[in-house]
Amino acid sequence: MTPTAPSRTPASPVRPERPPRPASLAELREVIGRESERLTPRLRAAARYALDHPNEVALNPVATLAKTSKVAAATFIRLAQFLGCEGYSDLQRLFREPLQHAGKPSFPQRIRHFGGEQTLDHPDDPAQVLQAFSQANMVSLEHLRADATSLPLQAAIDLIEQAPLVHVVGLRRSYAVAAYLAYALNRVGCPTVQINGLGGSIHEQASIAGAGHLLIAVSFPPYAADTLQVCQQLSRRGVKRLALTNSILSPIAQGADLVLEVNDAELLGFRSLCAAMSLAQTLAMGVAFSKRSKQRMGAAETFETILEDIDC
Repeated sequence: MTPTAPSRTPASPVRPERPPRPASLAELREVIGRESERLTPRLRAAARYALDHPNEVALNPVATLAKTSKVAAATFIRLAQFLGCEGYSDLQRLFREPLQHAGKPSFPQRIRHFGGEQTLDHPDDPAQVLQAFSQANMVSLEHLRADATSLPLQAAIDLIEQAPLVHVVGLRRSYAVAAYLAYALNRVGCPTVQINGLGGSIHEQASIAGAGHLLIAVSFPPYAADTLQVCQQLSRRGVKRLALTNSILSPIAQGADLVLEVNDAELLGFRSLCAAMSLAQTLAMGVAFSKRSKQRMGAAETFETILEDIDC
């Protein structure tokens, strides 16, 4: 008698495990960055809005947040669950925690809360425009100073210093930052090429990059399409990427080896570049000091004497 084979129950589909609940807002940001490629476009929009408007998430019910963000309330709830929270209220507690350790929101915090925008009563008055721009720039630098210890600056400096050749791309409003960074890195002895697309040759300029090289991509909303295309082109060639951008959900941050977030204030569509330029200067100075201090190892020299001939 032939034995009867045991019946098999069809296997149920395996669902991806939900990550453990983040213990803080900083951990939540790390989870979003780590899981960003798995986010659907709607979840990505909700995550981007939450990171850009933390006070709105902390202080408003999900229905109000959905109205102001134009993202469905159900999407924020799904995002919360995707990130390891029980629901929107659980997610909201992570955003509320920093506010419990702070005083009344200051004017600079309100500017940041509204995306760095500032209202002008008389935009035809040059003096008021200058005052508003000056205020927006101070806000940008205040936030950069507050975020400095959380930025992976040393890791970025190491990436730059270890690359045999650095390529820098930044177009449209980011062009000035990219041009300065390429100039400064060359001045401190780091071989650097700027990809500027002159004559429509951006892809040809990028094609000289090879495996082991480093691409520094600089882009802010609205992101330049050519910058994103260069990132994709060089990723396929095995080129490492350091992204200077406004968010870990920025398109140039996707697939990057390292991301430096910098949020400049914005005034009537004009984005301040003060914070981004300060970050570029920090990277160049960090590379300069690292290279020269290694060359003069053991010499009793001060920071000033090591960098005395730098005029960046």
